[in-house]
Amino acid sequence: MTTITHSHDQNAAAAAQADAAGFVMAEVAGRTWMLERPADLESLWEAMGEGAAAPGWEADERLPYWVELWPAAVLLARAIAARPELVAGRTCLDAGCGLGLPALVAASCGGRVLAFDYEPEALIYARRNAARNLAPGAPAPLFAAMDWRRPAVSQGAAEVILGADILYERRFFEPVAAFLDHALAPAGRALIADPERSVSAGACERLRALGWRIETPLTAKVAQSGQNMTVHLREITRGGNITRNT
Repeated sequence: MTTITHSHDQNAAAAAQADAAGFVMAEVAGRTWMLERPADLESLWEAMGEGAAAPGWEADERLPYWVELWPAAVLLARAIAARPELVAGRTCLDAGCGLGLPALVAASCGGRVLAFDYEPEALIYARRNAARNLAPGAPAPLFAAMDWRRPAVSQGAAEVILGADILYERRFFEPVAAFLDHALAPAGRALIADPERSVSAGACERLRALGWRIETPLTAKVAQSGQNMTVHLREITRGGNITRNT
């Protein structure tokens, strides 16, 4: 176990300084990952007026959730770092990558990672974070703008699908389930970090009803970016009676 020698006050002061400079920090695998972002979510909300909303906001509620580093992303990154064999040498898709932490950790563990987000601006910062946090010349994720409702990847292309806090609205269940069905290889697995929220309660039962196998190898309380949440890591694989979407 890695021992962090900084005091709580030192860590809090460093986090405040980083946030003021446009960065957010996370501790993963005994090191600090510094992730650049334009601002925190609260500041962006305050700055958003009706004319500043992204195109399509009315239909998709395109709020800039990607600017925050959520506890689920930290748990997912830590789980990957603790078991690098899950991604090493495998083709991985990081769905809704945001600032990119799980994708960066997966790449550092030897995964061949394509990270995508619905918001093109998120990818600008994810690329910067790859350059900042990965060693020069080390394999880095590829980043792409993509909507999981219209996945621009071949059927069964992913040996591993990563997702952090992607079921934060009930209306996302069917698109995510369809995306898993389309993109996950027959013997692949999805690693989904799911915070304990009422809005996503029942998602596991609904996936099982479609024939998916679900295990929960890790549950932990994660404090990050002012949030302190219980997060479950779901490991999802195909069962023998998957109802395929056509």
